[in-house]
Amino acid sequence: MAGEDKTAPDLEEMLAQERRVWQALVSGDAAADRAALAPEFLGVYPSGFSGRDGHCGQLANGPTMQSYEIREARLQVYSADLVMLAYLACYTPVGAERSEAMYVSSLWQRGEDGWRNLFSQDTPAPTQGGTPA
Repeated sequence: MAGEDKTAPDLEEMLAQERRVWQALVSGDAAADRAALAPEFLGVYPSGFSGRDGHCGQLANGPTMQSYEIREARLQVYSADLVMLAYLACYTPVGAERSEAMYVSSLWQRGEDGWRNLFSQDTPAPTQGGTPA
């Protein structure tokens, strides 16, 4: 990629990257999850901190999500190779009867092997009957 003129990604390109992670959670595909996350990935969640191994490890027994929807997405471009995607996620965990919601901030960096998620933080969103309040 040296000498290549890189253009900054748009919102749709980065939503496609983020959906790779969500689809891995829906399908239970730990290898796909690992491929989307940088080795130094850090997750900050209501339950605490997690690295890439912890994030992928949640799929040891199969899928963790039944479904998801990304809403209100916005993209902050810091450079052609570093962006922050922020959005409202509405999702239903495996075995749950009601959906939940959280705001997600997801930092992505482009390298020689494509886009990798460096950091993600989840903030619970207030809900009423499974929909954001």
